[in-house]
Amino acid sequence: MKMTNDEYKKYTEQHSPRSKTDRNLLRAFLVGGGICMLGQEITDGLLALGLEKAAASTGCSISLIFIGALLTGLGVYDNIAKFAGAGTLVPITGFANSVVAPALEFKTEGFILGVAAKMFIISGPVIVYGISASFIYGLLLILLGA
Repeated sequence: MKMTNDEYKKYTEQHSPRSKTDRNLLRAFLVGGGICMLGQEITDGLLALGLEKAAASTGCSISLIFIGALLTGLGVYDNIAKFAGAGTLVPITGFANSVVAPALEFKTEGFILGVAAKMFIISGPVIVYGISASFIYGLLLILLGA
């Protein structure tokens, strides 16, 4: 079957699945924004209870990590992630999920060789590169006197 380039382009456009980019962006924005809004509400609540800003921010981070880990343990976070895509990866709850999910997956291999050894299999590289980049940045600041 011989086709010209234009005929082939029409054929592929007719038979290709429609892009879901707009829907995926909206879902990621709404869920990621909802998680961030929850974080702001927690921070505001802790400030209203009389905590200083640094303590309220720390309390918010701890609360969001706990919520993310709890929802992962209950099997709910994966369903949210299937719906929202990247909207669940960016906030701190995504980090909690990336630590808890492998730990749960490998718990049958025991506490040491399973949970402890595999807990940071996903988030480990992020931690290593984050710390390394921070160290290099700090070193450059010291050396350049900025």
